[in-house]
Amino acid sequence: MASAVLALAFSFPVYAQGNGKGKGHQSSPPSSNALPNPTAGGPTTSGASPFGWVDDASILGPGTMALTVSAMRWAGTDLSEVDFPIVDLSVGLAPRVQLGASIPRIVGSADGTGPVGGIGTSYISGKYVVLTGIPSGVKLAVAPMIQILGSGATQALPPGEGKTQFGLPVSLEISRGPARLFASTGFFSRGAWFAGGGTSAQVSPRLGMSMSFSRAWANDGVSGFSRDRRELSGGASYFVRPHLAVFGSLGRTIATSDANGAGTTVSGGMTFVVEPSAIK
Repeated sequence: MASAVLALAFSFPVYAQGNGKGKGHQSSPPSSNALPNPTAGGPTTSGASPFGWVDDASILGPGTMALTVSAMRWAGTDLSEVDFPIVDLSVGLAPRVQLGASIPRIVGSADGTGPVGGIGTSYISGKYVVLTGIPSGVKLAVAPMIQILGSGATQALPPGEGKTQFGLPVSLEISRGPARLFASTGFFSRGAWFAGGGTSAQVSPRLGMSMSFSRAWANDGVSGFSRDRRELSGGASYFVRPHLAVFGSLGRTIATSDANGAGTTVSGGMTFVVEPSAIK
């Protein structure tokens, strides 16, 4: 989902101005996997929430708010998961500062053998722009975040491990006309690392498209057990009105085992953007 609406974030300035796996299952759904998930949360950057960590280095303007409501379906080899609603809220506090939160609801399986229902892994995040891109077109941002694992992901942790951890993504963005390149990397305090990047293009004042690749991995130095997930995703966003956009994305893991969340993710939703002039 993050890839899908990096395009949305790029569109906004243009258009506005003109339980674990479950019994007997091999697959591990996103809600029961402790690895950071790039499709978690809604649109990134200036389009909405900053919680897809494969992000660019843009933020909302001061006083601007963005609310995203979305849904996601993941399908693995022998298990599937639906998240609805996923609610993301972000607010621009200052020219270089943005805050936000992302809270998903996991739809539990009726027979109790699938994903654990309830509130999924949630995020509280800040974002600070170190380089604004003026005049070079190169931006740099850091986005410290707190990750609160949902019930399913908590069950995958060793006994005694807490459900809260700290993450620090660093994002780079290069803009050239209607196109942008972006990349992110960072870590979570429990020992997980991540990296990814992609490109987005402004096809028209209303339509944006993007694609990205991401990888998350973690190694247990004691047992030698390692986790690794790679995902390729792409999507599009369309502004129905100057401050209302719809978006959709498709993601697929590659070179990833079932135990680490191999599968296909389809997501979609809408974003409402409110600028200061609209609330005076």
